[in-house]
Amino acid sequence: MASQPNRKIAAAVVREDAEQKQRLLDRAFAFAFRGLVYAQIWEDPVVDMEALAIRPGNRIATIASGGCNVFSYLTADPAEIVAVDLNTAHVALGHLKRIAAARLPDYASFRRFFADADSRDNVEAYKAYVRPHLDEVSRRYWEGRDLVGRRRINGFATGLYKRGLLGNFIGVAHLLARLMKADPRALLEARDIDEQRHIFETKFAPFFDRKFVRWVTDQRSSLFGLGIPPAQYDALAGGKPMADVLRARLEKLSCDFDLKDNYFAWQAFGRGYGRDAQAPLPPYLQADNYAAVKARAERVTMLHANMTDMLAAADDASFDRYIFLDAQDWMSDPQLLALWSEVLRTARPGARVLFRTAAEPSLLPGRLPDALLDRWDYRAAESRDYTRRDRSAIYGGVHLYVLKA
Repeated sequence: MASQPNRKIAAAVVREDAEQKQRLLDRAFAFAFRGLVYAQIWEDPVVDMEALAIRPGNRIATIASGGCNVFSYLTADPAEIVAVDLNTAHVALGHLKRIAAARLPDYASFRRFFADADSRDNVEAYKAYVRPHLDEVSRRYWEGRDLVGRRRINGFATGLYKRGLLGNFIGVAHLLARLMKADPRALLEARDIDEQRHIFETKFAPFFDRKFVRWVTDQRSSLFGLGIPPAQYDALAGGKPMADVLRARLEKLSCDFDLKDNYFAWQAFGRGYGRDAQAPLPPYLQADNYAAVKARAERVTMLHANMTDMLAAADDASFDRYIFLDAQDWMSDPQLLALWSEVLRTARPGARVLFRTAAEPSLLPGRLPDALLDRWDYRAAESRDYTRRDRSAIYGGVHLYVLKA
């Protein structure tokens, strides 16, 4: 029998009305998604905070994922952030970050723990400062062992960002690239954007023309490592060969942003953050924000829950900001209606909703009743600009909706 956490994930991704082959793929994804997927979240928090215009006193409802953005939002001084996730590993990671931010003695130890994430000193810091304050469920998770027998907390001694579903996927991609004479780390040595583009066009763009690469990426299961379920695969492809889509997204990541300002590129091409003091980091790991994150860490509430269920249990007019990541790409029309009905009920005046889609357009028109959708102002021009500036470069669209007065 599936565990309760697995049932929650399966309920979200398995399309019971689909053909048997699709249901089997969905269940395979649910199985793969049960462990740590994202050691780092792949949505740009700088874009998020600009779009959300978080104000002191706001209450935020968000999906947790790797937790980077949850704690980055604290720099905007909200009153509370309620972060939910169906994945128990992500919830445990969020609890770990909350306690570590509040309890580690200084910025150097916090940066070593979550930016470097590859020192035995982190395990000792966990025992001394974090473990005594961590909830029992999260403590059991981190002190337990993964599928290959490694104690999970030791990931912070050996390279956390090389673990998890995405970390393993990037590792395999690096191996394949090197076998085809293209080392992804070469991009990190580029001196400017022009050189970044030259390296991409000469070393990496041809990689996607290889028959093997095109065949592999045409398999829906090939993108499980990116956290992309079968239900999202077609939206991402948009009728094009997946190899062409991935090449275009990688081109944006490689060429549209200076690598000195893009920590997503460092994770993709270097499998970790840079060691230099000037290396780009998520806002919550930046030295200038440490005092604020530490002082406000206890404002984060982590829940193992479905977003719709969490909102259904909340009071009317109790939230100001909502962030759904790309979870709606997985949803059926009835699930979308249930979610947005609760959003409307719980939204305070001026509430903002931000989400991402694999495809470029917003997925809401034609899927939500006009009477409900008409309550919201879709900021189309702003959304296109946020999409262009999102440094993670993964998504086709970043979408902002604002509650009408």
